[in-house]
Amino acid sequence: MATVVVRQYDPEKDRAKVDAVERECEVGPSGELSLYTDHMGDPICRVRNCPAFLMLVAEMGEEKEIVGMIRGCIKTVTCGKRLSRNTKNATNNTAGAAAAAFASVDTCIPTKQVPVYTKVGYILGLRVPLPHRRMGIASKLVERMEEWVRESGGEYCYMATENDNLPSVNLFTSKCGYSKFRTPSILVNPVFAHRLRLPGRAAILKLCPSEAELVYRLRFSTSEFFPRDIDAVLNNKLSLGTFLAVPSGSDGDRPWGGAAEFLADPPESWAVVSVWNLQEVYKLELRGVPTAKRALARASRAVDGALPWLGLPSFPELFRPFGAHFLYGLGGEGPGAGEMVRALCGHAHNLAKEHGCAVVATEVARREPLALAVPHWKRLSCEDLWCVKRLGEDYSDGAVGDWTKSPPGLSIFVDPREV
Repeated sequence: MATVVVRQYDPEKDRAKVDAVERECEVGPSGELSLYTDHMGDPICRVRNCPAFLMLVAEMGEEKEIVGMIRGCIKTVTCGKRLSRNTKNATNNTAGAAAAAFASVDTCIPTKQVPVYTKVGYILGLRVPLPHRRMGIASKLVERMEEWVRESGGEYCYMATENDNLPSVNLFTSKCGYSKFRTPSILVNPVFAHRLRLPGRAAILKLCPSEAELVYRLRFSTSEFFPRDIDAVLNNKLSLGTFLAVPSGSDGDRPWGGAAEFLADPPESWAVVSVWNLQEVYKLELRGVPTAKRALARASRAVDGALPWLGLPSFPELFRPFGAHFLYGLGGEGPGAGEMVRALCGHAHNLAKEHGCAVVATEVARREPLALAVPHWKRLSCEDLWCVKRLGEDYSDGAVGDWTKSPPGLSIFVDPREV
C-alpha cells in the first residue's frame, strides 16, 4: 500500500481536491437520501469562527491524491458545576458593563452554583472516499487531530454523528477509544411561504449583546458545553440577535430596565433564544428525493404562496442549495416557559423568512424540558450522538472527576460556531 501522509490543509493547492472529496462523500440519514453541504469555496467554514481551528488532509502516492480530511477546533466549555460563595471568578469571566451588572445581581445570591470549565477539542467533517476506506486513513487523521488538541492543552475530545451512522460510530468507539456520551436531538422546522402569527400573550424584546451575555452567564453558564467566551459568540456578525419573551399584560409590559433589573425580579415565566445565520457559512441540498415527492412539495409551496392567509403548512425547496438559521442558547423558566418558547420560535421563523432561509433548526438535550415546545417536523429532524474521549490524566477540577463518566444533565449549550 502506498504511504499515507497527513498534513495541514493548504487552501492554495488543496481547495479543488477537497471539494471533489466532499462531493464523493455526501452524507445524511440512512437510506436513499443524502445531504450535500456546499461550503461556498471555504472548506474551513464550519470552524473558522472558533477560537482555534485546524484542517488536516491525508494524501497518498506519488500523485499526492487527497484520500481523506478532517476538521477540528478547540474551545473552553463547562463540564460541570460546584457550589461557591465567592463570585470573583464568575465576574472575572464577564467584561465591562456586564461585569458590574453581574456583580450587582450576584450579590443577592449568598451561595450559588458556578461552572467548572475544561478545554476540549471538537472533531467534525471527517471524510474518506469509499475506495480508500478500511486502510487506517480515518484513524490516522483522528490521531493527528487529537495530538493537536493535546498539545494545545485540551483535556477531552468529542465528535458528533447521526445515531444510525454505524461506520462512524464504530470507528470512534471501537478503534479510537471514544465513549458514547450524549444523545441530543436536532429539531428542524420548515420556513413556510406565509408569516406566522405570534401569540398575543407574549411580548418579545431584542437584547443587546452585553445584556444577553449577562442573562446567559447568570442563568445558563452551568449547562454542559456552555462556551466560556459566550461574549465572542454573541458579538459575532453571524449572530442575528438574542430575543427574550415575557408575558404580555401588567407584568410583561413594565418598562425595560436592563438585564440586571430583569434578573433581579423576573416575571413568573420567560424564555430566551439567540439566532445564528448559517446561510452565510454554508448551504445545504437534499439529494435523492423521488420526482413525485418533489412535485408534491412544490405544489404545496405554490398553494401556500398563493393563499398565505390560510396559513397552510408547506414543504420548503430543499432540492437545491438552501440556507438555514440555527437557534442557540434556548432556555427559560416558569410554568409558562413553553408558551414563551413557542412565541420565540414563531418570531425566529418570520426572521428566517425575511432572510430567505428554507429551515430553522436547533439542537437540544434529550431530557430538555422545553423540547416539546419547539415546533419541528419529525421527518426533517433526527437524533444525534456525541462521543467523547479523555486525553489526559489530570482534570480541571476534582469536583467533576472524569467527565466522560458523568450523567447527562437536563440541558446542553450547542455552540453555533461549529454547527
